[in-house]
Amino acid sequence: MSKSTRHRTQPLSRVAKTAVVLEVLLSIGALGGGLVLMIAPRGEIMPLPLSALAGSPFDTYLVPGLILFGVLGLGPLVAARLAWLRHPLAPTAAFVVGVGLLVWVAVEVAIIGYSSEPPLQATYGILGVAIVLVAVRWLLGVGLPRPDGMPVRASGHRGTKA
Repeated sequence: MSKSTRHRTQPLSRVAKTAVVLEVLLSIGALGGGLVLMIAPRGEIMPLPLSALAGSPFDTYLVPGLILFGVLGLGPLVAARLAWLRHPLAPTAAFVVGVGLLVWVAVEVAIIGYSSEPPLQATYGILGVAIVLVAVRWLLGVGLPRPDGMPVRASGHRGTKA
């Protein structure tokens, strides 16, 4: 049995499973929301007024939909796949996904303002914080990756277990 096969047959840690669930949850919402914004960029399906984009660089929701679909829809799927494959960069990918979501929510609030009906910004903000916290816990368990992608434990010892 090769090292990579043996490594992939080890069960996912609890923190890795949690990251995968949160990343897939984010991906489902972002793929759906991004697709709707791309199909109906003037708010024909999702009731979003174009006036909310006043002061932004966008005339319609097409580009935000593309970003939502590509970055926050496909990105978390890539991160979840890395976790599923037990790739040493998976914890870092989870952290990047969480921070990316928090940046998205902050920029959205800055551009169009906060809306509590429905409370999507708050919900996704909480999801972003949860993903970041899970990723930090995961990184503390396996250590930061070295330039070659292998993790280095905080104590300086090399290893891949969480």
